[in-house]
Amino acid sequence: MSRPARFRVAWRAEVDIGVGSPVRERDSAPALATVTRASGDLVAWHRADSLPVSPPPRNVLRVIDLHCHVLPGVDDGPGTIEESLALVAAAQANGAERLVATPHVSSQFYNESTTITRAVTELNARLADGAHTTAAIDVLSGAEIALARIPELDPDELLRLGLGGGECLLLEPPASVFAPGIEATIDDLQARGHRVVLAHPERCAIFHRDPPLLQALVDDGALTSITAGSLVGRFGGVVRRFALALFEADLVHNVASDFHSIVRRPPGAVGELEQAGLGGLADWLTREVPLAILESREIPPRPAVTVPISPTKNRWRKWRRQP
Repeated sequence: MSRPARFRVAWRAEVDIGVGSPVRERDSAPALATVTRASGDLVAWHRADSLPVSPPPRNVLRVIDLHCHVLPGVDDGPGTIEESLALVAAAQANGAERLVATPHVSSQFYNESTTITRAVTELNARLADGAHTTAAIDVLSGAEIALARIPELDPDELLRLGLGGGECLLLEPPASVFAPGIEATIDDLQARGHRVVLAHPERCAIFHRDPPLLQALVDDGALTSITAGSLVGRFGGVVRRFALALFEADLVHNVASDFHSIVRRPPGAVGELEQAGLGGLADWLTREVPLAILESREIPPRPAVTVPISPTKNRWRKWRRQP
């Protein structure tokens, strides 16, 4: 895959990408964020109550959350069915009417489609009585598939792991600064008829190091899904600014919650978009695009909405489209 020549790159990482180098950085959020690099991954810790997010408008009950960890006992999400039910209720309170359960399929969480389907069926059965939610809400099957697992999964299993049972795969890039074979793997998946959605690229060190790689993948047909919490500083200022830069470069197609728990990684997307000044794109990002993905349709054009310019510092430069 060749890099697009129409893009000029002038990029420096905001922090040293050396392994294990910590940086403490003040951001617009009230808390002091601690960001470290561990094997090239971006890791951040925040007090759960330090980054308040405004709730979505009361009449917003149309969100399709393409990426969430709602199934009990299968990965680093909820441990019990009661926790799962509480998460579904919280997601609905934040505007969700449909959730795609995307447990990890990785070397750490060796989930199979049969396990995921069974857990989705059991969760929907518990939701059917209406005791835990204020309206009907659907939970669909899916998976967040680690790039390294792709060669190990046969074609039929990949189909069963698609978002909502469809052709689209949610692919998690590796945590390392380098990702050998990512272009070839995505090319192969697309040649086999899969649409690929890249999970949380704003949190992936490989794309911080090499933004044109992400641009090349998108130009070749990949889609991106940003974590809503990234837009309000839950993963640190570096990630927040990179996420906004991706919006400026028109490299974002979806915003999902990627929720794991009520406190540490809570449900929500519309409130975070509003807080980031991106409320005008909320319906497109959280409803129109996800629906097109689930129905295997073309992605609708992005609305003509002004995107806030990401805050920059002297030590940061951005890449941008050339006319």
